[in-house]
Amino acid sequence: MKLTKQIASIFLVVVLFGLFNLSMYQLMTRRLFNNFSSATQAQMIDVENFIPHNSNSDLAEVATTFSLTDNLPVLDGAAALVPVYASVIHNVYPEGSVTFVGGQFSKDNYYGENFASDSAMQYKNTVRGYKAIVDGDTDVFFCSAPSSEQQQYADECGVELVCVPIGLEAFVFLVNKNNPVDSLTMEQIRKIYSCQYTNWKEVGGPNRLINPLTRLEGSGSQTTFEAIMGDYEIGTKSPFAITGASIGFSFRYYLDGIVGNDMVKMLAINGVYPSKENVQNRTYPIVIQFYAIYRADNANPNVPLLIDWLLSNEGQTLIEQSGYVRIN
Repeated sequence: MKLTKQIASIFLVVVLFGLFNLSMYQLMTRRLFNNFSSATQAQMIDVENFIPHNSNSDLAEVATTFSLTDNLPVLDGAAALVPVYASVIHNVYPEGSVTFVGGQFSKDNYYGENFASDSAMQYKNTVRGYKAIVDGDTDVFFCSAPSSEQQQYADECGVELVCVPIGLEAFVFLVNKNNPVDSLTMEQIRKIYSCQYTNWKEVGGPNRLINPLTRLEGSGSQTTFEAIMGDYEIGTKSPFAITGASIGFSFRYYLDGIVGNDMVKMLAINGVYPSKENVQNRTYPIVIQFYAIYRADNANPNVPLLIDWLLSNEGQTLIEQSGYVRIN
């Protein structure tokens, strides 16, 4: 009798658990299905695809007589610009200049943990990378402009950063491909992120809540986003926004060329699509510069030589072949 009651109790718990899961599916999961909410699913660059002097790597190659053999500047950069500075090493540095802990690349090398301390290539990404350039661990850092906090850290350390523009890129807003909205104005974007607009129907879309997504504080994309918000303050979205349709932001080539997520689409801004051609002719409204950044007191004689080469026709061709737009 006692055993029968125990079995019945267990069976009742299982049934109740199943009913709870079913109700959650009906209440949340089913409602979120195909709701455009996967627009900015977190994805990082696969560094293994951009290892210099590797025949399987997806790196630009240019015909050049410029090369460095010693006093190699240590290069680092943002995730979006790994193809650029890895291609620089691939074309200009000698084989063996990129080294790894344990002697070979590790599949777990998502944030540069596997690069050896003496490697000419590092990958700390933007937040840690700006600290590394100020601290003197990196010679040239490839990134968008520093945030106010990153600049403040340099000032507090008494370090002057030299930011040399070397290329152009589009800052883009993205939604799921099933979202019928294809274009927004700058004013609409600012009102979405200041939470003055909270429903897609307010910008010509369906009757669905807007879920505006942001990025990690200090990242290149977050810093750029905060700059284009101007006098608009970023609002506090409703807790119910998670049930709506997302909008996020990134950089054109990172989304279109590196991540290559065909489930999302880039929005036109003021009716202009962020194509490479519209970045070059500056008709797209949010064209940014990206930089080769170094300390003004860096004594490595090859740093200015490398910067000059990046601005030469050969260097600009490399930037173009890496998927970006030349500065000149």
